[in-house]
Amino acid sequence: MVISLMAASSAPTPLYARYAAAWHFSSITTTGVFGVYAIAVLLSLLVFGRVSDHIGRRPVLLVALLLQTAAMGVLTTAQGLDALFLGRILQGLSTGGALGALGAAMLDVDRRRGTLANAAVPGLGTGAGALLSGWLVQYAPAPTHLVYLVLMGAFVVQGAAVIRMPETVSRMPGVRAALRPELAVPSALRGPVLAAAPILFAVWALAGFYGSLGPSLARQLSGSASTVVAALGLFLLAVTGSLASLVLDRAAPRTVMLLGIVLFAAGAVATLAVVDTGSTLGFFGSTVVAGLGFGAGYQGGIRTVVPRAVPHERAGVLSVLFVVCYVGMGVPSAIAGVLIVHGGGLIATSRDYLLFLLVLAGAALAGLLLTNRSAQAVRPA
Repeated sequence: MVISLMAASSAPTPLYARYAAAWHFSSITTTGVFGVYAIAVLLSLLVFGRVSDHIGRRPVLLVALLLQTAAMGVLTTAQGLDALFLGRILQGLSTGGALGALGAAMLDVDRRRGTLANAAVPGLGTGAGALLSGWLVQYAPAPTHLVYLVLMGAFVVQGAAVIRMPETVSRMPGVRAALRPELAVPSALRGPVLAAAPILFAVWALAGFYGSLGPSLARQLSGSASTVVAALGLFLLAVTGSLASLVLDRAAPRTVMLLGIVLFAAGAVATLAVVDTGSTLGFFGSTVVAGLGFGAGYQGGIRTVVPRAVPHERAGVLSVLFVVCYVGMGVPSAIAGVLIVHGGGLIATSRDYLLFLLVLAGAALAGLLLTNRSAQAVRPA
């Protein structure tokens, strides 16, 4: 289900150029559509992130699937920007409500494998959705409808499966209090969250770059109008990141985070060089390096925090981490959209964005070293 939800989130990406041509909107609108999804995810995480810890995982997942099915219906029949924004808002509310519950349910079943799945599966879904959508738009009939109909069918089947799914937590009081928006982290987990937050923000800002600017940049560098080429960057980033998560599963979380920061910075530097030289092959090659950093950084951050949470804290803690991730993905992308239109255009904005990512890499490294030093100072006491 995580794969299908994340696939749906990236499915519109290859279609933005087609929508822009048909409905005559600019790059700032494209990043606005991208950003409104992230904002809806954030609001949903803040309001519904802890609800499944009180009423159970299954009711939350059923409502999320219902919203996601409605979103697919809106996007299938979209005739203008209003429907596109509505569809993305429904997607965001659904995804935000489901992420914490799904992640917690996987941890309830198996803590170690659930932690690995939380780190690896979202990337697989994001990459698969972008590439599948690009392929269907390029080669299949009804390019602006078919991908949404396929996903709608998947959500209906999953809804039937969730109805039969055993509940993994018992109901407990406090659901009204859980609906009040807040970022609540248990005191025992505040140190690990502070260590993980900078790298989580950074790697998802990288994902935001490939989700918002990446398709247009790939087209401009390659000189191709292919939707498959447009989706390839996000696909490579996400899938390479998931593979890195699987390979590094046994390594210590702090070691994985440190490796992620190094690879993340190397990928940003390589992409910055490619933007200046205009090499298509170099762009996709640097994306692979960046993807390794994305996967390592994300997995290290998740594994630093999530295994320490007790069952009735898991959805809330995961929601806090996802809030950090989606702020990192949404805010820089929205600013980039404004800069493309009112600044120096796509190439100049891409350079600025990549330099900003390098600053984030430095901040993540500093945060990791400082929290590590604090932990060493406290340990003898």
